[in-house]
Amino acid sequence: MTPAPRRPFLQRLGDRAEPWLYSAPALIVITAVMLVPLVVGISYAFRDVQILNPFSGGFVGLDHFRALAGDKAFRVALVNTFWWTVLTVLIQLLFGLILALLLDTPFRGRGIAQALVFLPWAVPTFLTGLNWAWLFNPTIGPLPHWLHALGLLAEPSNILSDPNLAL
Repeated sequence: MTPAPRRPFLQRLGDRAEPWLYSAPALIVITAVMLVPLVVGISYAFRDVQILNPFSGGFVGLDHFRALAGDKAFRVALVNTFWWTVLTVLIQLLFGLILALLLDTPFRGRGIAQALVFLPWAVPTFLTGLNWAWLFNPTIGPLPHWLHALGLLAEPSNILSDPNLAL
């Protein structure tokens, strides 16, 4: 008795496996792009790593975490970040809900108002980033100069890189 002829590999897997085979390269790349930095970051947390030589340094255990727990500035930043997150989410949610309700009611100029509201989504992120960079620029940006004029800053400075102004 002769054995039955073997079917090709893809036929043996069936129709259910075909999408996985097509998706596998992308899934592998996405997993690598997400997983490698995660594992490297976790390993850095437990080692004494130098920026210019990432393979240097020995195992320090939980020393970095103990230093953070003992740092008052870190605790203040953590609490401030928590409240910043809660308040910004609530404000954005309320503002968005009110705006959606207002734009849903018929009124004269509603189309123009809707276009103005949705315009920021149409502007590319790059241009938005350039605008923010200009606003916060310590030399030519208006925001540091306005804050200085109001007496909130001693002198126009780089607001985003000043550790005293951080959350």
